[in-house]
Amino acid sequence: MRIATLTPVTLAVLTLALGLTGPVRAQAPAPAKLVPQVTLDPARLAAAKAVVARAQGDRDTTLQAMTAPMTAMVQQMGLKQPDRAKVMVQEVIMPILSAHYDELLNLQAISFAAVLSKEDLEAIAAFYDTPAGRNMAKAQPQLAQAQLSGMQHWIGSLAGEMQTKLQATAEAHGWAPGGNRPKPN
Repeated sequence: MRIATLTPVTLAVLTLALGLTGPVRAQAPAPAKLVPQVTLDPARLAAAKAVVARAQGDRDTTLQAMTAPMTAMVQQMGLKQPDRAKVMVQEVIMPILSAHYDELLNLQAISFAAVLSKEDLEAIAAFYDTPAGRNMAKAQPQLAQAQLSGMQHWIGSLAGEMQTKLQATAEAHGWAPGGNRPKPN
């Protein structure tokens, strides 16, 4: 059951990992609509909120588990000293994430409700009420870290190939570095 492993925190961490890894930094895309434009049945949304609440596991444990990956990301962004990166995470990033955590859970519930039926959501929530489901929720912080590490390694292993192909494609289109087109012969 793939949806069971995609908790709000996992998705947030993976989104940050994708946005902050690799040597190529593209121009930021236009902001995406965070809330699906659908009318949701209140019972369906309530079922989705139940899934998200059960899937997140312990809030403090989940947020604490994000500290190490966030510190690594701050270092990738340019603050190379581990002690300083950790201070930035502890004093800035984690308090902001903690203060806005419920917003993430609500957005996730809306997304789940927009995609899954009420019956599916109820079945997933029932799964989280089983011993296996409770174990899954407890394991979410470790799973999120493992997914982040795997994603970073995977992207890192492809970065050279991507950079080479990006440069070749830019050259094939006649785009010189800095966005200037070379003059035709």
